[in-house]
Amino acid sequence: MDLLEYQAKTLFREKDIPVLPSQRIDRAPDVKGLRIPYPVVLKSQVRSGGRGKAGGIRFVENTIDAVAAAQAIFNLPIRDEYPKVLLAEAKYNADQEFYLAVTLDSSSRRPVMLGSTKGGVAVEEAISEVQQVVVDQEFSSFYARRLSVKMGLHQDLILAVSAIIEKMYCLFVEKDLDLIEINPLGINPSGEVMALDGKVIVNDNALGRHRDLAALIQNHQNPAKASLTDVYSFPFPAQFDRVQLRELKMVELEGNIGILSNGADMTLTTVDLIIQAKGKPANYLDLEVEDYSELTEAWCDHLYQGLELVSQSKQVKVVIVNLLSHVVSSQKTILEIASYLQKKASMGYLPQFVLRLAVNPPREILDQLAQLPVQVAESLDEAVKLAVSLAK
Repeated sequence: MDLLEYQAKTLFREKDIPVLPSQRIDRAPDVKGLRIPYPVVLKSQVRSGGRGKAGGIRFVENTIDAVAAAQAIFNLPIRDEYPKVLLAEAKYNADQEFYLAVTLDSSSRRPVMLGSTKGGVAVEEAISEVQQVVVDQEFSSFYARRLSVKMGLHQDLILAVSAIIEKMYCLFVEKDLDLIEINPLGINPSGEVMALDGKVIVNDNALGRHRDLAALIQNHQNPAKASLTDVYSFPFPAQFDRVQLRELKMVELEGNIGILSNGADMTLTTVDLIIQAKGKPANYLDLEVEDYSELTEAWCDHLYQGLELVSQSKQVKVVIVNLLSHVVSSQKTILEIASYLQKKASMGYLPQFVLRLAVNPPREILDQLAQLPVQVAESLDEAVKLAVSLAK
């Protein structure tokens, strides 16, 4: 499940990742007792993204303004979620904003570290510039420095940012996390680094091994397990089991092309190519498939849920499905896609689909697909070209 920002920063403090002085606010009048000197920023504590654009982050200069702002934020739903808690934090003057993350690359089954000098909201518009370093052997500080260098950093910033990356990786491993992200990492004019916002996704299966994480979650007023609408931005079909969807994590952007792929590298490559072709991704989802060769039903169920996720939003005009591994070469997988499209086409709205598959489907399957809003591409370049054209 996703931790809230203030919970993520509790973990950051444990690893000496620098965070600003802050205070949890449970009710609007509580800001009268702020121990942080003004000016401060009040932040809505919800799991959804886009807090700033929605008005869930406000800077205040005095107590009167703080009470009014806190009351407004508590009454502001962000993607149907009302905050139960606010975070009051000291204001920080950042000269630069970076993006840093550690997650799992399911294709290589190894941790991957991500970094970009374009952090904050800018990272969504510069995904192709995010650098990656896969930790393919025993971790050492070399990997953190390598990412810093790939980001184009120099001298003192290499040392400062590498130290943050190293601490993030240690936290990622020690707590069995699915994701740890700092966005942005603020850099002030004197070169000081500060984690201005943080995101942590906890592996539910690991909570039994980490009582501190379980306690952190239980201490919050929200349920220990978020509802699917807490994590995703649209209503979810009731028949989907929360446990089945636990591994599927979709990144939402603001374009009109949905992306479904398997493996972090393949997914990000697809995103990059769409942006280079002047397309605009609406979302992307990595199925995180490792080996379902002995679990055909599980793979098909996983695939169905992924298709449903990326195509639910009305802003999605086209979905590109880029599946490449021995798993998806089976006819049953292709038939599952056709079955999904037939079912959804009969129910009403369905975006155009572009399929890039590892094998050429048999003639009878191609004939079946020809009756549906789908085009089959033999290469990724062709699939991207089709998707961008259809989305215009």
